[in-house]
Amino acid sequence: MKKLESRFGKYAIPGLMRYVTVLYAAGVIFSMASPEFLSLLSLDFGAVLHGQIWRLVTFIVYPPPSSNLFMVLLALYMYYMMGTNLERRWGTFAFNLYFLMGVLFHILGAILTWLIFDQSFTLGTYYLNMSLFFAFVTEFSEVQFLLFFIIPIKAKWLGIIDGIYFAVTIIGGFISIWNPMISYRLMGLGIMAFPQNSVAALVSMLNYILFYYVYRQSFRPSRDQRKVQKKFKAQVIEVKKEQEARRGRPRHCCAICGRTEIDSPELEFRYCSKCEGEYEYCEEHLYTHQHVKNKTGGTTER
Repeated sequence: MKKLESRFGKYAIPGLMRYVTVLYAAGVIFSMASPEFLSLLSLDFGAVLHGQIWRLVTFIVYPPPSSNLFMVLLALYMYYMMGTNLERRWGTFAFNLYFLMGVLFHILGAILTWLIFDQSFTLGTYYLNMSLFFAFVTEFSEVQFLLFFIIPIKAKWLGIIDGIYFAVTIIGGFISIWNPMISYRLMGLGIMAFPQNSVAALVSMLNYILFYYVYRQSFRPSRDQRKVQKKFKAQVIEVKKEQEARRGRPRHCCAICGRTEIDSPELEFRYCSKCEGEYEYCEEHLYTHQHVKNKTGGTTER
């Protein structure tokens, strides 16, 4: 990834999710104006083979599948929020790479579906954006959402629910190839477990797994760096142990009466500038003690 960024980083698009969200909004407008026209934008590899090459790009415009305009707008806001925060965490190039890999995986999934099952399905980027949530949970697991705008719940628990949804979609969709009733039963639970959905969900998960493997390996510290980090951690632990050992011990002690700030918190302590050596006195003995001199210098003063 570092090599790719050094070579192609200048082509990365800052604020990519902003433009993608605008494209989704355009797709919503198209769907409201002419659903037939919108169907020409989805990824259908059979249609691509018949000359409709634009589908390899325009399926990105395909909006979230929902008839409720409010839910669509909420989904667009969530996509934008998650994408923007991931770009800030990873960097512009890494986020561009994640999204581009997802697009390419969707195209590959459409090709494999056509080759293996001899069927052509229509695909959008719904599951690619759903996989963004996995990445968001990985980076911001403690962020809280308001479920139904009322119930606070951490992102990591929503990520587990999302993972179950993906698993049921993938497994149920492939089973439905031999038993179509599975899809209709799961559809009653709000899960679209058809073969095309399974393929889209599977390639989105593969994109998430592959990206994180590459990302972790690219920014994994070298052996020398790990040794330095280990040494630094050991030093930090030693300092913490010393601080814990000193905790409870007084910092100030009068050289005359022996009182400290622990047993007499109302006293103030000062070092004497005329004493040779580090001698500290409380406010009662600061001006009444005998000054300490070295042995060669002779006398003491009152």
